[in-house]
Amino acid sequence: MAWLVFAVTLVCLALGVLVYVAATSRSEPTGVARSLAIVERRIDRHEVARNELGARDRLLVPILHRTRNLGERLSPSGATQRLARLLDEAGNPSGWTTESLMGAKGAGLIGGFLLGLLIGGFSLRGLIWCLVLAAGIFFLPDLLVYNMGLRRQEEMRRGLADALDMLTVCVEAGQGFNAALMQVARSVRGPVAGEFARVLSEIQIGRSRADAFAAMGERTKVPEIRTFVSALVQADRLGLPIANVLREQAKEMRVARRQHAEEKAQKVPVKIIFPVLLCIFPSIFVVILGPAVIRIIGVFFSGDL
Repeated sequence: MAWLVFAVTLVCLALGVLVYVAATSRSEPTGVARSLAIVERRIDRHEVARNELGARDRLLVPILHRTRNLGERLSPSGATQRLARLLDEAGNPSGWTTESLMGAKGAGLIGGFLLGLLIGGFSLRGLIWCLVLAAGIFFLPDLLVYNMGLRRQEEMRRGLADALDMLTVCVEAGQGFNAALMQVARSVRGPVAGEFARVLSEIQIGRSRADAFAAMGERTKVPEIRTFVSALVQADRLGLPIANVLREQAKEMRVARRQHAEEKAQKVPVKIIFPVLLCIFPSIFVVILGPAVIRIIGVFFSGDL
């Protein structure tokens, strides 16, 4: 009986040691996985001496990190997802992330409030200035990203036809579709080449062609690109010849670009009315009627009548 109690005690002790080791030890990869983790590991700024960091990492990053929580709390629900979508439409510029934008919004809110106090002082006028400047600077990053997205979408609209022409020529010359995409991404400049390069990278890491192009269609608001993506996805699913689809889409894109240019030309007379009325007509009236008005006033006050 004593030996049985001793054996049970040893087993319980061993189980306790195993549970403690499993709970306190960290599971780290080994072999090739560990080598890849070391290569892909990014050094945190907290692991580096402060004097070895750049001015941006020493001054700007800590401020944005502390004001990010303020920006996230004051933003409506879903603001982070909306900013991420706007960044995708703008091409994800280098250094622009949702975290940095939220930090900039929080810092802008504090800076606008202090600037309003500096302009208006501690009064009702100062309070109004604080509210106006804080709200304006708080939404300024959203406006900047939205404007960048609009300009990039317009560049994609203009460059799509040329990119499709080159893609059609490459495919009809005998290149594979992926090789043709790579050729277009290397030769064409602009956001279309960047989108094609991203699609090609997603295909190379294992994503299907249909899913990669569908994601490209979700990242843009240009109707022509969405039409091209839909036609390409349908052709890939139905097994249609890709060269014929590309040729027809290139023709449609050229027609759509010409129609868009004609539409913008038709809007010019309407847009020019208000500058003419407000800026040009007053000057013409002053030049033409000014001398006559001066002479009439002179006649009336000279007493010649």
